[in-house]
Amino acid sequence: MISIVIAEDQTMVLGAVAALLGLEEDMQVIGQATNGHDAIKLVETLRPNVIVSDIEMPGCTGIEVARHIHAHNLPTQVLIVTTFGRPGYLRRAMEASVRGYLLKDSPIEVLSDAVRQVAAGRNVLAPELIETAWDAHPDPLNEREREILRLAEEGLSNKAIGLALNLSPGTVRNYLSESASKLGAANRIEAGRIARANGWL
Repeated sequence: MISIVIAEDQTMVLGAVAALLGLEEDMQVIGQATNGHDAIKLVETLRPNVIVSDIEMPGCTGIEVARHIHAHNLPTQVLIVTTFGRPGYLRRAMEASVRGYLLKDSPIEVLSDAVRQVAAGRNVLAPELIETAWDAHPDPLNEREREILRLAEEGLSNKAIGLALNLSPGTVRNYLSESASKLGAANRIEAGRIARANGWL
């Protein structure tokens, strides 16, 4: 029996995926999370064979969940199911040791087969993304720059970002300036837009 945790911030989608996978005779959904932090807690506690995770979630992304699982040598394989087929997301997922990457419009038969493949330690990539994988450019941002840029995108001031991350406003400004420089952006707003468009946030 393949044990599964599902992480998805849209509760209707979460319920639908859980119900459909639960109908498979060789699968059991043992946990559900609506944000990245809860997903990590469930994986650490329940040790499922597979986590089926979205990318964009509150708290931390599915890619960050995958990175945590890999860094802590947890026995859970990661299958990303997302609406985002951008090269940057795919490249970051591969670098985080994600085993599978599907789009949300995949039929349930494709999803259930991907769960089986991933549980067996094999890699699965949506066929329509194979060419995208070759087109992916290296992510120029480091984790701290990405974190600060994400908060800036939410409209937080340098001071508010500094308070949230225990940094001085000047340090935050330097990070934003460096991010904009790396991305060839004129300001933090344009930097966020470029990073988002390439799947680097």
